[in-house]
Amino acid sequence: MPSSRRGVFITFEGPEGSGKTSQLRALAEFLRAQQHPVVTTREPGGTAIGQQIREVLLQPEYGDLHPRAEVLLFLADRAQHVEEVIRPALQRGDIVLCDRFADSTLAYQGYGHGRFSLEQLRELIAFAVQGIWPELTILLDLPVEQGLARNHGRRDRLERLDLDFHRRVRQGYLELAAAEPQRWLVLDATRPWEVVQAELRQRVLAFLQARARAASSGV
Repeated sequence: MPSSRRGVFITFEGPEGSGKTSQLRALAEFLRAQQHPVVTTREPGGTAIGQQIREVLLQPEYGDLHPRAEVLLFLADRAQHVEEVIRPALQRGDIVLCDRFADSTLAYQGYGHGRFSLEQLRELIAFAVQGIWPELTILLDLPVEQGLARNHGRRDRLERLDLDFHRRVRQGYLELAAAEPQRWLVLDATRPWEVVQAELRQRVLAFLQARARAASSGV
């Protein structure tokens, strides 16, 4: 990890309708009230350039977008996002809370589409992120049928893909989390929103405190 990176990078992942966006915003407000400097952002669309890419990626009328082109558009968004938003915030010492990041590419374009190996995708991701990687990734997990039902009536291009696609995405997330338990925090998103938020605050504060202790002891 570069010595200039003093901040904390935390990402939120999950199937559609998992509530990660609202949970992230509430956590950010809580951490700011605790006097932590917090930057909230998202993928795709965390920059002006990325917002234009987001329009292409998520608009239902672009249903013929090829999966290979989809991967490259997500990576273009991420490369710009890292250099314009995430890296500068980390260098300032901020906590960055990001709604989706590289694990989404592995889950959606890797497991979901099933056309690309995880090794291929990881090489491309590494080129896009240039050493920036989350210290903590929060997975808000729930059955895909329940999540898609929450988003009924406002589905984007990816949300409109079939149930089997979304089941593969969810399974991919669970496999990624099982492979790196030290980085992932898996929360049951079927519980009431307030219950999830309470556990999220508790677990993230504990993570930040443990990180601060490790830094002060030189670990």
